[in-house]
Amino acid sequence: MHILVLLLSMVFLPGFAAAEEEEVAAPALEYLEMTPKFTVNLQGRKKYLLVDVQLLVEGDTQIETVKKHFPALRHELIMLFSGRPMHELQSAEQREKLRQEALEKVRETLDKYADSKGVQDLFFTEFLMQ
Repeated sequence: MHILVLLLSMVFLPGFAAAEEEEVAAPALEYLEMTPKFTVNLQGRKKYLLVDVQLLVEGDTQIETVKKHFPALRHELIMLFSGRPMHELQSAEQREKLRQEALEKVRETLDKYADSKGVQDLFFTEFLMQ
């Protein structure tokens, strides 16, 4: 009888351990590139800004929610980026301020349609003014 219990525990315990590991596993964390890149007109004649934006999103459900609302997010970011004077985007501090504004705009927009709790950060991976 003891041998049977020992054999059964050897068969089933690894499965229980695996189930516990799955529960402890960290949520998915993914960078979502907002393609295509943003190209907007700046204030002034023939001035433009090209920005590549990536969102850091945590959780499978949140990743799908963010992807679903990309059109609304793109619209809000285009409105945020466009028409700015070029001199307001020259320094690293000014670009960081714009990045923070963009992150807040993404969160506000998602909260309007769903939930922004999984949006961890926003990054500019390309930033070109002409």
